[in-house]
Parts: sequence; C-alpha cells; structure tokens
Amino acid sequence: MRSALASFWLLLALALGCGSTPPPSTLPPAPAPEPEVDARVRPPVAKLVPYEVRAPHGHVRQDPYYWMRSDERDDPEVLAYLEAENAYTAAELAPLAEFRQALFREIVARIPQDDASVPYRLDGYWYYSRYETGKEYPIHCRRQGTLEADEQVILDANAAAEGHDYYDARGLRPSPDGKLLAYAEDTVSRRIYTVRFRDLESGATLTDEIPGTSGQVVWSTDGQTVFYVRRDARTLRAHQVWRHRLGTPPADDALVFDEADEEFYVSIFPSRSREYVMIGSYQTLSHEYRYVPAREPTATPTVLLPREPNHEYDANHAHGRFYIRTNWEARDFRLMSVEPARSADKAAWREEIPARDGVFFEGFELFATHLAVNERRDGILRLALMPWKVDAPPGRRAPRGARADRADRASAREIPMEEQAYWTGFGMNSELESPFLRFEYTSMTTPRSTYDYDLRSGERTLRKREEVVGDFDPARYVTHRVDVPARDGTLVPVSIVHRRDLWAGEQRDPSAPRPLLLYGYGSYGYSLDPTFSSPRLSLLDRGVIFAIAHIRGGQERGRAWYEDGKLLRKMNTFTDFIDVATHLVDEGWTARDRLFAHGGSAGGLLMGAVANMAPELFHAIVADVPFVDVVTTMLDETIPLTTFEYDEWGNPSQPQFYEYMLSYSPYDNVRAQDYPHMLVLTGLHDSQVQYWEPAKWVARLRATKTDDRRLIFDVNMEAGHGGASGRFRRHQETALIYAFLLDLVSVRE
Repeated sequence: MRSALASFWLLLALALGCGSTPPPSTLPPAPAPEPEVDARVRPPVAKLVPYEVRAPHGHVRQDPYYWMRSDERDDPEVLAYLEAENAYTAAELAPLAEFRQALFREIVARIPQDDASVPYRLDGYWYYSRYETGKEYPIHCRRQGTLEADEQVILDANAAAEGHDYYDARGLRPSPDGKLLAYAEDTVSRRIYTVRFRDLESGATLTDEIPGTSGQVVWSTDGQTVFYVRRDARTLRAHQVWRHRLGTPPADDALVFDEADEEFYVSIFPSRSREYVMIGSYQTLSHEYRYVPAREPTATPTVLLPREPNHEYDANHAHGRFYIRTNWEARDFRLMSVEPARSADKAAWREEIPARDGVFFEGFELFATHLAVNERRDGILRLALMPWKVDAPPGRRAPRGARADRADRASAREIPMEEQAYWTGFGMNSELESPFLRFEYTSMTTPRSTYDYDLRSGERTLRKREEVVGDFDPARYVTHRVDVPARDGTLVPVSIVHRRDLWAGEQRDPSAPRPLLLYGYGSYGYSLDPTFSSPRLSLLDRGVIFAIAHIRGGQERGRAWYEDGKLLRKMNTFTDFIDVATHLVDEGWTARDRLFAHGGSAGGLLMGAVANMAPELFHAIVADVPFVDVVTTMLDETIPLTTFEYDEWGNPSQPQFYEYMLSYSPYDNVRAQDYPHMLVLTGLHDSQVQYWEPAKWVARLRATKTDDRRLIFDVNMEAGHGGASGRFRRHQETALIYAFLLDLVSVRE
C-alpha cells in the first residue's frame, strides 16, 4: 500500500502484527525443479538480462532483473520463477510445518466461531453482520423496526464466494426506501469491483451490472439512480464519477465528473444530511470537493471550494451548512463552516474549532444536537463533544426559531478513558438524529470495544467487547509508553506490551534481554496507534515483547511529525527506527540476536532501508508487500498510484528528488554485506505494490549478500495487497511469520 487513504483495515492489521498476504492453508507442493533449482533446498537463481532504466535528466541505472515485470501476470517464465521461489520456501520451512499449523490452530481458536457486529439503525432497519461456525465470510443481515423482528439476510458472502479463490464484498448500501441493495464484488484481489444490485423483497439479483469500479456507490433520493467511481484499467486510478439509472444499460450511463489531473483521484459519499452526493478529489497536499443535490441527480456538480496548492480540506453537510476541516492558516487543522451558497468564499467561512498548539484535529462527526470531534494530543487520540447553539449577534437575543448550528465550545466535554495509551475513534454513526455517539476503544491489553455514549446525559454503555476465546486475562499483560531520543534529539514515542511476569517483581532486568518484535510504518501521515491483537498473544505468551515505533512520517505528533519524515526529510523515518531499535538493545529490553523488525507496504520500504543501513542491528526482518524499488516505480507513470504520490516521495524526474530517493531506495542500495534473516511476502495480484518489486529485491539480495542466513520469499499466487480473503485463512500468514521468527530463537512449540 503506497497510499495512506487506501485500505485502512490492512494497515491496522499490519500494525497489529497480523500480516496481510496469507499463503494457502497448507504449504504448496514443490513442482518439478527448474534446471537452476537444486532440489536439496537451494534457492532459485534468477537470470540476468541487461536493461537500462533512464531518467529524464539523463542518469542511467542497470536493472538486470527488470524482466520479472509482467503487467498481465501471464508471462510463463516469470510465473515459473515465482513458483520456484514458493517451492524453495516450502522446502526450507518444511521442518516448521507442524509448528506453523499448531500456531494457526491456536490463533484461530481464539476467534469466536459464531459472532456478530453491534447492530446500527438506518431508515427503520437494524443492520448487522454475523459469522457462523466454520465459515470464512460474513452474513449481512437486517431486522425491521426492532431487534426482536425476524432476521432478513441481505447478502451471504459465503454463498457469493463459492467457486472463487478470493472474494471481497464492499460498499453495501441499501436504497433510501430499503427495497434494494447495491454492493460491489472483487474476485481477483486487484481492487477492481463490479457493482451489483439485489431486490431485497424478492431476493433476486438485478440484471444491472457495472464492472471496473472502485466499489463505492451512493444512491440518489429517488432510490432509482446511483453514482459510482470508475478506475483506469491500467493505472487503477479512481478518476471518474458516473451516474447509472436502474434498468438501463451501463453503456448509457452518464459521466458526472472526470478528474483530468493524474495526481488526483476521486471518491464519493453521501453527506451527513443526505441532501448531497459529495465528490472528493484528493492529492497528497491538495483537496477539492463538489456536490450534487441528492434530489436532483442529473444536476451539474457544484465546486465547494476550488483546489489550491497545499490546501487540504474535508467537508460534510448538516444544519444547512458545510462543515470543513481545513489546514488553511492552521497547520494542525481546524473546523470551519459556511452556507452552501458562499462556500467558495473563504471570507464567509466561520470558525467552529480553532487551531490549537499541541492538538492535531483528526476528524469530526455531525449530529442533530451535538458536534463530536476526534483530536490527537500528546500522541493519543481523544473524543470530545459539544452541543450546538444559535449564532446570535453580539449583545442580542437569537431570533425565534433560529437554527442551532454553531459549536458551543464553552460546553465541550471530553469522554474520559481508563488507560494512558489507547486508540479511540468513531464507530458506525449512521443517522444524524441519533441521540447516541457510537465509538470504538482499544489498547494493547484491551480488546476492541464498542460503546454508545448518550449525547445528553453522558452515560456510556458497552455494547460489545471483542471476545477472546480461551483463558485470556488482560491482567497478565502490561503496556508501556516510552520516549526514545533520536540522533537529532527528537523524542520518538514507543508503545510496548509484554507478559507481566517476564521479569520478577515487574521490574525489568537488563541482564535478561527478551526476544522483541519492533513494528513500524512511518509514511503518508498514517499514525500507528497502540491497539489490541488476539493473534499477537501467541508471541506474548511465548515471552516475546511487541513494540511499535511511532517514527516520523506518521502523524502521531501532529502535522510537523509527518512533514519531518517525507520528501527530502524521508531519511528521518529510517534513522528514527534504527535509533529506537538501538535504544531497546542498549536498555536491556532485548539483544541484537533477539531483535526482530516487521513492516508492510511503505513499512516494507522501511524494512528494506534499515536492512541496508543497519543490518547488524537485527536478527531477522519481515517485509510484507514491500515498496522497495522506489526510483523505478516513481519514474513510471503507468504503474498504479505513481502520479498522485509525488508529494509524498518527490518526482524523480527532478534531479534533487531522484538523487535523494536513490540514496535510500532498498533495491538500489543492496550491497555486499551480511544481512539479517529475512522473510519477504507478496501477492501476485497486488494493486498497490507490484509483485515484481519484492521479486527483484530478493533476487538482488540473493546474488549480493555475503551471509548464509535465511532469505525466504513467499508469493501468494491468488491474492493481492490485502492478502487472502476470509477471517481464518488470513492467519495462515500470521502463523508463517510467527513460526519463522520463533524458530530463530529456538522456540518451536
């Protein structure tokens, strides 16, 4: 994943140590070895084919593994090479097969077989999803009126997934009258969805079928028209918004908006008031919104505020106003509001939540009676509520019947949390008129919990806490939050969790270092928060410490934290991680022969960089779907995601950015030196980081490194960036990672 806005659930899974690209449920049988593969457990040797990669400014690089690129994933020689890598992985890790399966069974045993989400109310129905014993996918249901009413299954993803190696359904949206369901399916793991429709009264699937979309669907008020987003077939950029009338051929659909700037992509959603269909255009440092009246779906979109360089804003609508989270004259963002007719005039904007030192304004939720805000202070997310009040002229009484639409900051109240380090955020708040705020809470020792908070009384009700089957007791674990000085004096936060009894009397014994897995990401302003993971218990219970390095490039400490770890300051991300790892060794938490590192996607770039820069520091490194061929990818505008990421990495067509990227690009900086043990994972159909990046990187490492430590490359031939689908199968990769690491510290049961 090279975009912070893509697939939040995947990044969260990576942060939890769960991984993202599970292999099949059993190790694949080794095919007949190719001539260059030794059946006595030797890695495949990739051939060298001369190839020059030329930059626009004239610099030439040699890439003898460029031949591994097959855009259509159908080159027989490339596929044979990847299968040879999988055969080597199977043979090399065969002694761990039983341990791996034992870990898998242990992890899955903690997951309740029969489970259900907390129902939420929408248009007179209660919607929820549930799981049944032994089934991989959710069953989406609803009940009309009350939770005691008969259940209606609106989509059984298990039935829909039959016959597919991969299945993902997203964008489930019932029509305003509740009679129809729009949903989108991906059966390849390329994140290209086909939109379908179901008649919820008869159960029949309509003939309307819209391929090539992002999976997003928004209904108009009449329940007969939908808006959707199309992807570019080659770059996968979500670039066009279209309108479809049910019962008409998709070929007759109307183009609503075409984002011509290749550095932007588009997204759609219904406004909180449901009066508008919102169309957002996004680039790393610039946003722009348009809106279409939901009652007038054929109307021309109106621009809320034209895009401006370095102006990021997010908008929603309620109470007759647009509420706008903006970094205009506010580095850490603030909240403004404006009447729709004057939205393009910033002089008419009214400040609701001002910018404040040390507070990063993350997001907001609009209710009929209250405004809810999510803010980050001291690196920790917090929730606060404030009622609406009438905006009366100074010294005068508000007019009779005036709308309450201004946030009453003087009456704000923060929702108290029980622990010092945690994550909290908005849950499913589907209705503007709801008297409750639904929010989620978790920490490194507390499973994810869903609460309803009474907006008037302040009473908090726990609706569900994620069940951990077995003898789980949070008191057996302890979490810490420490600040580690980086080499430039900046304090880097680190979240740590371990079994409470690792050291006698709860006092850490520096003379008894423990195995420690250090996780990091540090890109796109995405913040890694201290959250719970039941699979991680398989490490903690075996005496492994888990730590998250909240390095620069994220947004844990506000916008400056992000800006200090991107573009020409990207090196701070890597040195922060190295400095945290060094500190944990020096302070006796762990030792170099027991220290592991793990990162995925842009976090895989982090893994590749630190492997080149400080290989002696780590005993083993796990790189999930790693973005490691930075320069070549960012030079090629035909590769998905490249064009709208120049503001994250820089445009290598410019010599300044080219040279800086070249200084840290993992693929370009492989050198003749000893490396840690390494496990690299990818998916053949990855849409975010193309499979050939890690394939080339592994080949170059094999040919260059001077040690005989393990270098394992596992390729999921059926999945993409998000790994295998299904709530159980995905943990095959978790078990693979854990078995690989634990074996290196002689833990095999």
